[in-house]
Amino acid sequence: MSAVEIICRNCGADTLLKREAVYDGFTKTGEKLACSSCGFEYASEDDVPFKAVETEPQIFTEADRSAKVEVFDDGENQRLCRYCANYIVNPFTQFCALHKKEVQATDTCPKFEQAKEKDGGGTPI
Repeated sequence: MSAVEIICRNCGADTLLKREAVYDGFTKTGEKLACSSCGFEYASEDDVPFKAVETEPQIFTEADRSAKVEVFDDGENQRLCRYCANYIVNPFTQFCALHKKEVQATDTCPKFEQAKEKDGGGTPI
């Protein structure tokens, strides 16, 4: 949908454009464009005096952005329970089949076993 803010030629108000569908039976034949303040109808979209779009001032630039934070070193996050072969997920809990206890995806343990890859994908299960 295009801009809706206008300055009406008839009443001079800074207002909104009202779009109403025109029907012939159940078939849409067009659209009626009118000022929402005074009801003045415009013949076409080209006749509507749309309000000039003001660009918002840009406060921050790319130079203001902080450097990308790397939480894990390369391969460090690969020893998380999420990537372990013994990690079981169901809708109610996350479970370690090796230790028989509830775990979180970000937990770690010394008995980590890398999960096998899925048939069609390159990421571990």
